[in-house]
Amino acid sequence: MIVVVGSFVALYPCTTMIRECLLSIQIRDNSGESQLERREGIVVGAAIGLVLYTLILSMIGPSMSSAAANKTISNTGSVKAIGVGVYWDQATTNAVSSINWGTLDPGSIKNVTVYIKNTGNAPARLLLTTSNWSPSNASSYMVLSWNYGGQTLSAGEVMKVILTLSVSTNITGIASFSFDITITSEG
Repeated sequence: MIVVVGSFVALYPCTTMIRECLLSIQIRDNSGESQLERREGIVVGAAIGLVLYTLILSMIGPSMSSAAANKTISNTGSVKAIGVGVYWDQATTNAVSSINWGTLDPGSIKNVTVYIKNTGNAPARLLLTTSNWSPSNASSYMVLSWNYGGQTLSAGEVMKVILTLSVSTNITGIASFSFDITITSEG
């Protein structure tokens, strides 16, 4: 209510200025009657309408934009390991079979830490791939990356790796998704 009263208080100097301008250029029609009241009424009505429109937009605008931007997306992705083990802990006792990325919003980034162990008997490098996206266009709006730098893992070595899922701000038409993550050793 204070905002509305404040707006009308701010409107008063505007209408006074408009009235003074109109008085200085007072026009008479053919019958000799003043058109000042008619013009003043139109200008005041338009000014009040503009103030009310601005107030309404300022009150409902934030809630409407947050409703459009806060689309939540849920997911669980399976993890396949070839020649390596993928674990939740550095002791390699709790194997990762799937990752629940939780609720994601457009423009969000989600990090998940895993530990990768070279289970082979020779040094190896790691490869990360994704497949089986559902829906198939989900991969157009999301990118899975990691902080692995290409270094060689010795046989039995364990490395901490952060997987990062980034969601585009332009994602549309996807309420839930799934995909497979494959981590492969090559060496």
